[in-house]
Amino acid sequence: MTQVARPPGSEPGGLAARVSLGRRFVPVSSEFLMIASTALLLTLFGLVMVLSATSATSIGNGESPWSAALRQGIFAVLGVPLMFLVSRLPIAFLKRMAWPALFGAVALQLLVFTPLGVEDGGNRNWIKIAGFTLQPSEFLKLALALWIAYVLLRKHAMLGTWHQVFIPVVPVGALAIGTVLAGHDLGTAMVLVLVLLGCLFFAGVKLRLFIIPVILGVVSVLALALTSGDRMRRILAPCNDMSRYFDDCYQSIHGIWGMASGGIFGLGLGNSQEKYGWLPAAGNDFIFAIVGEELGLIGCIVVLALFTFFTIGAFHVIRKTDDPFIRVAAGGITVWIVGQAVLNIGVVIGIFPVMGVPLPFMSQGGTALLAVLLACGVLLAFARTIPAVEPGAASQRPAAPRGSSAGRGRVSK
Repeated sequence: MTQVARPPGSEPGGLAARVSLGRRFVPVSSEFLMIASTALLLTLFGLVMVLSATSATSIGNGESPWSAALRQGIFAVLGVPLMFLVSRLPIAFLKRMAWPALFGAVALQLLVFTPLGVEDGGNRNWIKIAGFTLQPSEFLKLALALWIAYVLLRKHAMLGTWHQVFIPVVPVGALAIGTVLAGHDLGTAMVLVLVLLGCLFFAGVKLRLFIIPVILGVVSVLALALTSGDRMRRILAPCNDMSRYFDDCYQSIHGIWGMASGGIFGLGLGNSQEKYGWLPAAGNDFIFAIVGEELGLIGCIVVLALFTFFTIGAFHVIRKTDDPFIRVAAGGITVWIVGQAVLNIGVVIGIFPVMGVPLPFMSQGGTALLAVLLACGVLLAFARTIPAVEPGAASQRPAAPRGSSAGRGRVSK
């Protein structure tokens, strides 16, 4: 057979280089775009609302009206690039970092019990370093989701046995949550419990085994509430009238008043009355009340719609992936962010008692914003594993025979 010489530039090395370069420009999936765009829009929306909610109190304290928003902006400027940097990390690297991330997050949380710790409102859940106040438990949420996903991945074929499910997930998870409860932060501990339960659910743990940790979680929360007179007083406080206005219902009542006075279209951006010292934590836990007062029902619907699109994008990643680690970790992160948003909004509209849980992306608090953006970066890294389907590609692709692994990204050996 006559051999034809290769033309210049057609060497296999050059072809491999072109293929590798082409992979760099492969379009990202719609899930990636949905998660990234909603995260950026919510962060930008939050910066605007933090500026509006805190400008009056900043002036009253003799500071610049931009001071709180600028501090929040520093973490946003740091967090957004980190989000896209984390999105480029290989999944194998995230798996290897599961144990170190958990150890590091727990060690950071334990610093609240050192002289670096700061107590506020009866909760000791912050540390102060170089003039910045940080909340280590925010990073613990992400670390716990990655660690549980990694552990359950290694036990994927044995999740029908109760001790394989519970050990070491429940003891180590309880220890991590206990470091937060030791600082009397019940709200954050409840979110961590949601993360643990969410990971178990998306791992496909059998219902009969899943019920046990649910019962344990509910009993633990009830025990913590019943053993604290302050918590029980706030939970049982009747805030549907003015009888406890000057006591436990002051913040809740002013939150409802702010939402009600906004109507459909709101009073206008910057025109809130509650932020002038009437509503405590206007820029933190009750920023959704300022959104309702200034931007009305329309503004609240926009926020809810953005969280809805974020949830849809995340659940599409969970549904389309074949990797158990991605499914469990993405499920835990989604339950954390969406569940925390539901808890915060429920507190503002009076469904839940005040529990000190911030609204993800929007509430004032640099550590919370940074942790949520890092978690979004992990979701984006997961979304990169889902190929983008070009228009018409699905109809042109030949059908794979039944039982074949084609289309799943597996390579036969």
